[in-house]
Amino acid sequence: MDPLEVAAGVWVAAGSAAPSNHDDDARHAAALPQWQARRFLHGRGLLRQLLRTVAPPLAGATIAYDRRGQPHLPDHPTAGISVSHSAGMVACAFATEARVGVDLQHPAASVSSTLAHRLLRSHAPDVLALPPARAAEELTWVWTAQEACVKAAGAGLAGRPWDIDVPPRQHGGDWETYRWMCLRAVSRTPLSCAVGSAADGGDTPPHHPLQAPASL
Repeated sequence: MDPLEVAAGVWVAAGSAAPSNHDDDARHAAALPQWQARRFLHGRGLLRQLLRTVAPPLAGATIAYDRRGQPHLPDHPTAGISVSHSAGMVACAFATEARVGVDLQHPAASVSSTLAHRLLRSHAPDVLALPPARAAEELTWVWTAQEACVKAAGAGLAGRPWDIDVPPRQHGGDWETYRWMCLRAVSRTPLSCAVGSAADGGDTPPHHPLQAPASL
């Protein structure tokens, strides 16, 4: 999927890319197990490709991790970045002046009632009434939106994503100061993005309709 502007100044890309050859990325990868290093470098490769396309001066920027393990650009504190991996695919997001989170997940073949009730709560019966594969797919769309929100907030699982109310079959909604978007029009694989306040306290970028259909 080519970079897509999903809100003003917010881009998402998904798919695959050549592994990053940036010196900082190579040094970080050298300390990882081989399988993890390969995944890391492909993620960084797609992220830097996205930056090269939409914000060329940042393509070679230093990427660091905060105390919660969230990636950020320390020399560009008002910008936001996020990366997600699933089954050999990568998704990345970049926001010029906002916090951003992205999540990509391949659905399981089915979903348990326990998990559905934990993530969906009052919406669980509606989803569990669907055929098993379709129920798993819909739950995965919900989970990617929940995960994108806590990634944008910088909280990860500590932010209790399962407590965020994301109704099934929806394309977007709000959670606290964040706008979440399920990119159903452009991705067959569940892929969601969340955008929040800028790092310097600015407003949330306005949501606007996706521009062009594509598929993964």
